[in-house]
Amino acid sequence: MKLDEVKKLHQKKYRNQHQCYLVEGEHLVLELDKAMSDNELANAVTLYITQDNQDFVKGLNSKFKTVVLNQKQMANISDTKTPQGIIAMVPMSSHVNVSQKNTATTNSQPPKYIYLHEIQDPGNLGTIIRTLAWFGNFTLLLSPNSVDPFNSKVVRASMGAIFHLPIELEVGLSSLLTRFNNYAYLDLAGDSITSPEFKAFDCYLFGNEARGIPSSICSLDSTSAFTIEGSGKIDSLNLSSAVNICAFAISS
Repeated sequence: MKLDEVKKLHQKKYRNQHQCYLVEGEHLVLELDKAMSDNELANAVTLYITQDNQDFVKGLNSKFKTVVLNQKQMANISDTKTPQGIIAMVPMSSHVNVSQKNTATTNSQPPKYIYLHEIQDPGNLGTIIRTLAWFGNFTLLLSPNSVDPFNSKVVRASMGAIFHLPIELEVGLSSLLTRFNNYAYLDLAGDSITSPEFKAFDCYLFGNEARGIPSSICSLDSTSAFTIEGSGKIDSLNLSSAVNICAFAISS
C-alpha cells in the first residue's frame, strides 16, 4: 500500500475500505507482537519504522513485514505530534483471529457478553476494552453508530488490550435479542450488583453516555435492572466506570 493510502487509514471510511487500521508507538506494537507471536497471520502486518528503530524490530517474535521510512515520511503517516518512529498496519481480520484464539485457549467457561449501545467517547471505549481484557472471559458487542474501536484514540486508550479482547461490530438490538435468554442493565431502582443473581446473566447492556438503553428494551420480560449502590449524592456514573465496576462484580 502506498504511504498516501496508509495515512488515510486514520479515517474510518478508509479503514473499512482497506480493512486495516494503524497501531502507533513502541508499547502498542510490543503488545501486538505478544498477541500475534504464534499467529499465522502475523506476516500480514506491515511495520513502518525509521532507521534508528531497526534494533527494535530484532527484538520482536512475530514475522512482521518491515518498511524503513525517513523522518519526513514517518511524520506524514503519523497522527501524533512527536512520532516515535514505529507504526504497524494491521488487518482487521488478524485482530479477530487473535482475540478469538486467546479466548478459546485461556478460558474454560463460556464468555460473558458486554453490549454497548451507541457509545460515542473513544476514551470510554478504550478504557472499557482495557478492563474487560484485564479480567478476561468477556466478549464485547458494539451496536451500529458506536465509535469505531479501531480509531487511533480508542487503540491508544486501550493500551494494547484491544489485541486481546474479542469484539463484534454492528450488532443491532433486534439481532441481539435473538441470541441470549436474559439480559441485565443498570437502573437506580434495580437490585444491587452485589447480589448473586447479577452474575447469572448471559449479556449485560450499557447505553449511550447521554441517552442510556432504549426504554423499549428495558421493559422486556427478559431484562432485569440492577444498580451500583453509592452514597446517593449524585445520580450517575461515567459509562466506563460503571462498566468497570460491573465487570469486577461479574468476575469476582
